[in-house]
Amino acid sequence: MSDYRRRTSEEVLAQIERLRRARHKIFIGAAAGVGKTFAMLGEAREMQSQGIDVVAGIIETHDRPETEAQLEGIEVLGPLEVPQGSIVRRELDVDAVIRRAPDVVLIDELAHQNAPGMRNQKRWQDVQDILKAGINVHSTLNVQHLQSLNDVVAQVTGVRVRETVPDQVVADATELRLIDLAPEALIDRLKQGKVYPPRQTQQALERFFRLGNLTALRELVLRTVADRTDEDLGEYRRAHNITEPWPTKDRVLVCVTSTPLGQALIRRGYRMSERLKGDLLVATVQKPGHTPTLKEAQVLDLNLRLAAELGAQVIRAEDADVAKRLVEIANEVEATQIILGETRRTRLQEMMHGSVIDRILRETHDADVLIVARSRSER
Repeated sequence: MSDYRRRTSEEVLAQIERLRRARHKIFIGAAAGVGKTFAMLGEAREMQSQGIDVVAGIIETHDRPETEAQLEGIEVLGPLEVPQGSIVRRELDVDAVIRRAPDVVLIDELAHQNAPGMRNQKRWQDVQDILKAGINVHSTLNVQHLQSLNDVVAQVTGVRVRETVPDQVVADATELRLIDLAPEALIDRLKQGKVYPPRQTQQALERFFRLGNLTALRELVLRTVADRTDEDLGEYRRAHNITEPWPTKDRVLVCVTSTPLGQALIRRGYRMSERLKGDLLVATVQKPGHTPTLKEAQVLDLNLRLAAELGAQVIRAEDADVAKRLVEIANEVEATQIILGETRRTRLQEMMHGSVIDRILRETHDADVLIVARSRSER
């Protein structure tokens, strides 16, 4: 469970490979029109002012005046024009990018499906080739194109997204930059004709760009970026051998046993995690060789089933020193709040066998500890 372990040789080699590769920055948003391309071009202009060689490999302005204005002054590599039936498709010229060898190349719409006969089927594969050539890439992506979210997006929006990008491409990116826009503001942009031509606007408003859809997509992209931030923070802490918890996000750890009080503790922890907008974790530690009675096993099963129903991460462990293991778990999950139930032991029993609560209070320095009293019926 601990992140602070010796890495395997395969993990070390993978890290070296990531460091060797050129940098890939993805501008990610909830949907079309939030301003990903505009932001990417704005940052490119800033890099140009610092003497960095930036070229546009392929940019989809969609005839938006603000975006076209941002593109002015940036060298554009002529796209490949590929006839397909009655239309001509514009595709990224990967070979031209590699020959030009800029410091940074701008590549729009990472999930794009290339025309038949191109070097690769997908634009994200083009990006992989460019990165391997040592050229840094800035690209754009809407969250609904993430492969792992395909079913979720279809369920929420009623639209099955055909163009997808493997999650590993995003995981391997050097940086994710969130381009966020409130759903109401995006709908206003759409109505003003700043996203699609007028003939497409009404259809978009009635289908994909409904307020509920956009709100759900926004939550998905916020979670995606938050998860990536957690991973980056964990990597930084491992690299710098930082083992003490950092309270960057509230995590409520509920410690339960095979007593009915466990259900009250879990509900208390759930309400606390909801108020704090944090994570809920439920842990139980049993001593090796201990065989619970049928009633104890049933009560513990009910407790952990409730925890799962409330969306908690359930942790089961075994250790002769229960208090020590609970403190270890609290450190491993970076708990900011710990909830314990009032002990059933008498004061004499605690003096003879030790108090789990007292040990946790003494040995926990980076989390608040809440002791919940037993009801009268349990005393």
